[in-house]
Amino acid sequence: MSGLRASRLGIGIVGAGKVGPVLGRALAGVGHAIVGMSAVSDESRERAEAMLPGVPLLEVQEVVRRAEMVLLAIPGSEIPGLVSGLAKLGAWQPGQLVIHTAPEHGTAVFADAPGVIPIALHPGIVFTGTSLDLTRLSGATVAVTAPTVVQPIGQALVVEMGAEPVLVAESDRAAYAAAVTAAGDTARAAAANAIEALEALGITGADRVIGGTMRAALEEELTRHSSDEGLIA
Repeated sequence: MSGLRASRLGIGIVGAGKVGPVLGRALAGVGHAIVGMSAVSDESRERAEAMLPGVPLLEVQEVVRRAEMVLLAIPGSEIPGLVSGLAKLGAWQPGQLVIHTAPEHGTAVFADAPGVIPIALHPGIVFTGTSLDLTRLSGATVAVTAPTVVQPIGQALVVEMGAEPVLVAESDRAAYAAAVTAAGDTARAAAANAIEALEALGITGADRVIGGTMRAALEEELTRHSSDEGLIA
């Protein structure tokens, strides 16, 4: 399993929201086979067909049965119940790679699925569920949480998707989730308030004005922080 490029995986995706089809497309693009995907709503089925045409749409248990690697691209609140429910059905297979994308969970959420190889991945982008996300994913960071011996597998998968892996310890996962969620919420609130203020002044294109200002300020802060890290190193 250490050489993923030499070992193509049959991947099953649970969840056809904005994340699963995009990551599936990225992995399919480097030669992995998407053997099935679960999709409930008409919207998710349309998204699955648009991003991964021809991939079978199956019940969750059948997706898991067919897959060497299962990607759970569902809300974090749904993962514990799904993991335990599939365990009761005897769906998990020993040695099966099982990955989720929720920022708040590490690998302890797979405790009810003994024998699987657990990995938690969280891409640091906002997904739209379209092919535009593939460009965003390229060069983005992906938080990787996994047992030490499994970390290289998670890192290799991230690199294959064109992103940069960042290791996050199991014990730090909650703090990591709080930080990235706070950053996103703060940015959205600041943008919304500033746009509203400019629109109240009758300024047209307020979203473009604030967008440019915020992007410039963010880039300046990130550049400063990167420079500070270089000096410390």
